[in-house]
Amino acid sequence: MLQAIVQFSLRYRSVVLTLACLVVAYGIWVAAHAKLDVFPDFVPPQVTVQTEAPGLAPEQVETLVTRPVENAINGLGSQESLRSETIQGLSVITVVFKPDTNIQVARQMLGEKLGEVASLLPVGVKPPKMSPLVSSTMDVLKIGLLTDKMSPMELRTFSDWTLKPRCSRCPASRVAAYSAAKSAGSISKSIPSNSSHAGSRSPTCSTPPCGDRCARRRLR
Repeated sequence: MLQAIVQFSLRYRSVVLTLACLVVAYGIWVAAHAKLDVFPDFVPPQVTVQTEAPGLAPEQVETLVTRPVENAINGLGSQESLRSETIQGLSVITVVFKPDTNIQVARQMLGEKLGEVASLLPVGVKPPKMSPLVSSTMDVLKIGLLTDKMSPMELRTFSDWTLKPRCSRCPASRVAAYSAAKSAGSISKSIPSNSSHAGSRSPTCSTPPCGDRCARRRLR
């Protein structure tokens, strides 16, 4: 069999070369038009909903904010699971959808539900907000502000009016909403992009600890 193939190839070499060129050309065309994803989806589609409730204790936030929002968005189409975290003054709900869900449609449906529940929340509670749409790599850079020279209100003002605008000016950056305010004088933000250093000369900016190590640097 192998000898017959070799003899055929030698006898009709022009036909074999033509077929080989066609196969190579087809392979190049397929590689050029292939739908390759450098960053494939490592996690299912999900949306984080954050609701700020200034002045409320964790138990009050859980009862007055987290549960009403959960009841409103529970059972949303293509929803797979629902997780929530409640801390002082902040409610964070993560809605996970099925892998084949169109995230744009899911966010639109979720936004409609949040618009309905916003009027049912107590006075002083801010409307629920969805986190920005990011890739499956999630947040590229997280910034935490720690200081013993400023009050929590001054630290919040610095984060709102100094740090956030300067981070937003970095190329291809998009500053997400506050992810936590876990203790007095502590605010954390997330930036889902490859942003460079933000210009600032105030509190210490520290990355979250990884194991027993915690790297710190000052914003310049």
